[in-house]
Amino acid sequence: MTETNPNDKELSFLEHLVELRSRLLKACLAVLVILLVLLPFARRLYALLAAPLTAVLPEDSSMIAIDVASPFLTPFKMALLLALILAIPIVLYQLWAFVAPALYREEKRLARPLLYTSVFLFYAGCAFAYFVVFPLVFGFFTRVAPEGVTVMTDISKYLDFVMTLFLAFGITFEVPIATIILVATGMTTIEQLSKIRAYVLVGAFALGMLLTPPDVISQTLLALPMWLLFEVGILMSRILLPHRRFRTQEAGDQASSEAGDQASS
Repeated sequence: MTETNPNDKELSFLEHLVELRSRLLKACLAVLVILLVLLPFARRLYALLAAPLTAVLPEDSSMIAIDVASPFLTPFKMALLLALILAIPIVLYQLWAFVAPALYREEKRLARPLLYTSVFLFYAGCAFAYFVVFPLVFGFFTRVAPEGVTVMTDISKYLDFVMTLFLAFGITFEVPIATIILVATGMTTIEQLSKIRAYVLVGAFALGMLLTPPDVISQTLLALPMWLLFEVGILMSRILLPHRRFRTQEAGDQASSEAGDQASS
C-alpha cells in the first residue's frame, strides 16, 4: 500500500493560486493597454459621450466644470471606465480559462455560448442606452426646465449619471442569460417561470424605478426590455434545455406515483 504525500493538495492549491494570479495579471494588463490607447483621445471620447446632451441643450447653454481638476480628471475617469468595459471579453476569457478545466463536457458546451452571448448582450444594453434612452431622457429634462433656468450640467455629474445608466441597461440585458442559468442549474423550471410573468412585469417596473432617474420615460425604457428579455430567456431555455422539461415532468409523475402507493398501502 503506497503512502500519499500530504503536500500534494497543498502544491495543487498553490498551483491554482499561481494560475489565478497569472490570469488576473493578464486581465489587468489588458485594461492598462486599452487605457493607454484611449488616453490621447479622452477629450474627444468625452465629447462623443456628451453628444446626446449637448444636442438638446439651448443655444445659450453648455456643460460646465465645477471642480478645479474636473477638466482633467473627468476625461481620465471616463477613459478608465471605458477601458474596463472594452476589456470585458478579455477578462471573461481569462476567467473561463481558469474555470474551464474543472467543468464537465456538458457544462462546457453550455457555458461557452452563454459567455459570448453575455458579452454581446451587455454591449447591446449600453448601445440601447446611448442611442435610444439618452436622447429621450435628456430631451425630456431640458424641456421641463422652469422658465428662467438655464440648463448647464457639470461634466463630472454627467459622467456619473450616464455610467449608472450604462451599467443598469447592460445588466438588464443579461436577463436571458440569468434565466437560462436558473433553469440549467435546476433552481427553477420553465413552467414555474411561465407562471410568474405578471410578477416579473411588475418587478421590472419597480426595478426600473430604483435604477433609473425619476421619470417615466427611462423607467419604461428599462422595464419593457427587461420583461421582453425575460420572455426571450424562457424561449431559449425551451430550445437549449429541453431535457430539463422532461426531467421535471418525470419527477412529478414519479412523486405522484409514490404518493399514490403510500395512500393505497
